[in-house]
Amino acid sequence: MRINKYIADAGVCSRRKADELIANGNVKINGITVKEMGVDVGRGDVVEVNGRVIETASKKVYVVVNKPVGMITSMDDEKDRATVAEIVADIPERLFPVGRLDYNTTGLLIMTNDGELTYRLTHPKHEVYKTYVAKVDGVISDARVAKLRRGVDIGGFVTSPAKVRVLRQMPRYAVVEISIREGKNRQVRRMFATVGNRVRELKRTQIGEIKLGRLKEGHYRKLTKAEIDYLREL
Repeated sequence: MRINKYIADAGVCSRRKADELIANGNVKINGITVKEMGVDVGRGDVVEVNGRVIETASKKVYVVVNKPVGMITSMDDEKDRATVAEIVADIPERLFPVGRLDYNTTGLLIMTNDGELTYRLTHPKHEVYKTYVAKVDGVISDARVAKLRRGVDIGGFVTSPAKVRVLRQMPRYAVVEISIREGKNRQVRRMFATVGNRVRELKRTQIGEIKLGRLKEGHYRKLTKAEIDYLREL
């Protein structure tokens, strides 16, 4: 098994993050630091990450979390801020988030210790639609909706065509559902800002066919077998 996959399957981090740890010299096999990405781990090899011996997780766990505002998408934080790890603290396996939600965004976040699944879901070639509901300032005109649907320049990056539906238009704000395939930093907020509507509130409600439903903020639920099978087949 490749070393980055071994680290991911142990629930330490995603495969992409494991590559960074390897490149930075934070990984040892049998006491020897390795920096080559293609190294294999064999039966009986001892793997250390940041001085801690790790083993691949025997039980795979998959949950959906409803992240509240004011919580960061990380398992620990050097500034001692609240993290999504607190929501799943009663699960004995070490889980890590699939992708990110920014500090002020709420909603659906998948967490798992399945490094292979995390790698596939976050890889650019698997462009799964992610759906958000945004409360934005002002009126969102048909012209602005059309721009979002075509794709907009958010500063050196032109977004792919988005699915956009105005759910409610009030005198001073609008509620809009938007589905995007990429995951650039603060992408939805930047997209609305580009067309002239500031986002007041933002909630992710769906990833592919996985829905948040009525899950309360700060709580989690386990994925069903059908949901896990769907993610594996992407």
